[in-house]
Amino acid sequence: MYLETFKLPINQEEKIIQSCESRHKYIDNIYPCGIMSENLFSEINFAGVTILYGGNGSGKSTVLNLIAEKLRLNRVSPYNSSDMFNAYVVACKYKMAYDDEGFEQRVPNGSRIITSDDIFDYMLTVRTNNEEIREKEAMADDKWPDLKFSDTIKLKGMEDYEALRLQLLAKRKNISRRGFIRKTAGKEVKLNSNGETAYEYFDTKLKNDTLYCLDEPENSLSPKMQIELVKLLETLSHYCGCQFIIATHSPFILALQGARIYDLDETPVDIKNWWELENTRTYYEFFKKNVKYFER
Repeated sequence: MYLETFKLPINQEEKIIQSCESRHKYIDNIYPCGIMSENLFSEINFAGVTILYGGNGSGKSTVLNLIAEKLRLNRVSPYNSSDMFNAYVVACKYKMAYDDEGFEQRVPNGSRIITSDDIFDYMLTVRTNNEEIREKEAMADDKWPDLKFSDTIKLKGMEDYEALRLQLLAKRKNISRRGFIRKTAGKEVKLNSNGETAYEYFDTKLKNDTLYCLDEPENSLSPKMQIELVKLLETLSHYCGCQFIIATHSPFILALQGARIYDLDETPVDIKNWWELENTRTYYEFFKKNVKYFER
């Protein structure tokens, strides 16, 4: 475990607001002030897996972003930052854990926050790249006969270099039309369903000995794929030196073995077992009501 505690400055919010107002004269949005102080959420004591649970607007993603910014974790997708948010980050405090020899841990290289936007952007980027490759394949297919069988281009200047390079490639005896297209257009990235692609993203990006903040990683994942993600996260946290801080609604992820769960719907925020949470109980009550359909 790398991060031991994180303290939110809920008793300093008025001071933070006044400080920002003194510098900017007018503050039209005091976010994130007023969110964690409303449910008296002031401190997190971390486990190998720590989960922030709560309804929309409870502050779980906000807390995740505060942690990520305070620890300067890598991120891909932007978030709603502001002068007020940055001032709030400055007022947050944290303490790193100690290793087996008594040395204070550092935030591991490569540690990052991963959001659902990262997954969607990845899938969109891959699809866009694949479309561009298909366009290049069509162009290469059209060019190949002329390049293969026409007279060799005379190099008169650097502007002729690329055309000559392609022609020499096409004229090679050991390259077929299909081989020429593949070499010039590139190779498409295989895309499965959104859920499978999202799972592959986590399977590829999550490395050993790293700290991760995951914001609703269940998005795009079917229940079956969520269970697969749970197995991956348990393996990485128990055996591969990873620490996870997760914001989630998913009952499958909430049931991660050994996870410490903060219920942000409670005032004050309290630590709960996964089976005590309202979201999980709602699933339970639904299937209990309809159990006759499963026992046929």
